[in-house]
Amino acid sequence: MTRRTRRTALASGLTALALVAALTSGGCSAERRDTLVVLGPWTGAEGIAFEAMLKRLDDGTGKTYAYRGTRSLRETLVAQLEAGDPPDVAVLNSLGELTEYARGNRLEPLDTPGHPPWAPRIDVNGSRHTYWVPLKVDLKSLVWSKKNKGSEGNKGGAGNPRWCVGLASQATSGWPGTDWIEDLVLHRSGPDVYARWASGRLSWRSAAVRGAWTAWARLLGERSKKSVDLSLTTSYEGTRDPDAERPRPRGLLNSPELDCTHEHQSAFIRYLYANAKGKGGAKEGGGVRVDPSARFLPGPAAHDGAYEVAGDMAAAFRGGPAARELVERLSGGAARRLWHEEAEPELRPFFPGAGDPRPTDPGGDEVAAILTGGAKALCFDASDAMPPALRDAFHRAVLRYFRDPSAARLDTLLGQLDTVRAETGGGTLAPDLLCAPPAPG
Repeated sequence: MTRRTRRTALASGLTALALVAALTSGGCSAERRDTLVVLGPWTGAEGIAFEAMLKRLDDGTGKTYAYRGTRSLRETLVAQLEAGDPPDVAVLNSLGELTEYARGNRLEPLDTPGHPPWAPRIDVNGSRHTYWVPLKVDLKSLVWSKKNKGSEGNKGGAGNPRWCVGLASQATSGWPGTDWIEDLVLHRSGPDVYARWASGRLSWRSAAVRGAWTAWARLLGERSKKSVDLSLTTSYEGTRDPDAERPRPRGLLNSPELDCTHEHQSAFIRYLYANAKGKGGAKEGGGVRVDPSARFLPGPAAHDGAYEVAGDMAAAFRGGPAARELVERLSGGAARRLWHEEAEPELRPFFPGAGDPRPTDPGGDEVAAILTGGAKALCFDASDAMPPALRDAFHRAVLRYFRDPSAARLDTLLGQLDTVRAETGGGTLAPDLLCAPPAPG
């Protein structure tokens, strides 16, 4: 949201094109000598909190840090690189993009040790280095449900969830569906198969991958054309009803049009369900709780301890030692403490270390416990680990399959994805870099 980390829907007053132009025409170079510029995906309340942390972090460094937030991150960064004026530091959630930038000599190597699955050491020009660090992380293998519905799973045939589906997300529409496929591959086939597929070593037409697509269709059940069209045009955040006497909050679970009880979505969505409660049940007066998705997904119980995760990583594109130092400071304890202090409770980030500050909103502490020790394996978001062209093709294929989940359509889509896999080399990282147990400390 990122792609899959949330992009707060507060208007910036600029179109994406105007924003790119504003950020590329002197947005960095005018301040180059005295200011280190960080380009990132957070706007609205998230961007305000990150910027406040950054301003507090620059005290006593002799450098000024400035934040430039955009909801068109990839387009902005590509435009700046083509203009020869990249930011000093950029924050991305795609390991595939970061690896391509590193191997294209766009990134500066760091002195920090590897931190899989968030920031592994990779081979570039015959030597191994870390090129980015995790700033914030997210847990994806979760299901949010209406009060008194959260304990009903469908493993073993129990329960009958009515699944919320909102696949629209501007240029990256489809990613909520790819999250479903990825989680199903992980829970049905385990981390080893998942990592081979995510790294391009396993065919899209293999039984493990194909089975995940058909399992998704079975879980969602029969859907009318009206329901399908609604899901394809509904934002993953849901929508408000401006004509209602008391406008309902956003969130797919709050949408009467979708008429659903369960939502498969990562932990960032908790800002829409601030009253969410963990496994103890829904908070009195609240309406939503959160549970591990393994309770609802088919697959061996041995894989229930594996979780799909995502993260926002910082890399130095230019700026020399000062930029590299900033990247390392951004992932340090002081920055995490300040960020936690500046963010609203439901927007407080998750961090990868057990000793880092944890969100205190209901459900947030439980999610943090899984990320920092409760999981057996954390596997990085498969599409974010793929080359960008393959990731984008995956997004489009999910949208087409959702409209027509026939066997013939699936055969065509998986064949096309295998073709893109061959054209792009399939993967950017080795399988053993994509899954790891939670890091100690």
